[in-house]
Amino acid sequence: MNTPDAKRVLETALICASAPLAEREMLSLFEDQFDADALQQLLQELASDWQPRGCELVRLAGGWRFQSRAEMREFLDRLNPEKPPRYSRAAMETLAIIAYRQPVTRGDIEDIRGVAVSSQIVKALEDRGWVEAIGYRETPGRPALYATTRHFLDDLGLRGLDQLPALLAEDGSELAPQASLLDESTAETTAERGGDEASVDPAADFPLEPALDVSEQPIADSPSANA
Repeated sequence: MNTPDAKRVLETALICASAPLAEREMLSLFEDQFDADALQQLLQELASDWQPRGCELVRLAGGWRFQSRAEMREFLDRLNPEKPPRYSRAAMETLAIIAYRQPVTRGDIEDIRGVAVSSQIVKALEDRGWVEAIGYRETPGRPALYATTRHFLDDLGLRGLDQLPALLAEDGSELAPQASLLDESTAETTAERGGDEASVDPAADFPLEPALDVSEQPIADSPSANA
């Protein structure tokens, strides 16, 4: 197969894919006619071909996909003027703690936030595909350890946790996400699931679940939720 035909096959597969395509999946399109280096060259040429267009080819944690460029968002929003519902502040704080401190238990999250973490919040993040339990801490009760997923990175358009912005701690030091932990945990859990990831609509502005109506109580007034 010559290069123009190969790029055409690759382009079609990427456009029709419902989720980012891993390189091993794209190599299977050509039945060993191209190796990994040749595939990289094809992808780079394809990305260059789309440079002047409204969509771009990007590499994410879960693979490669086409998505709309940021400057196209205001026009795409006119097709669907309704703003998607958002998570509550409690849910977003929980997600941020998991992303920057993973792997963590609910008890760890409660220690940082100072309030009990509702199981509804954790379940909502799990249902969205952004966090998952990757194991259990060897302490009494064996609480679940939570980490973010590759789907979380794909929705944010990132290749890895190291692309998340560093946070400023109270002592003035920067808190960087623990990328090495995510790389290990997501590689293992994704392999266990066969590498399948949920589909993502790049023009949907990260659709979220409705804000959770969860009353939070200070830790001192609530039973522990470590388990």
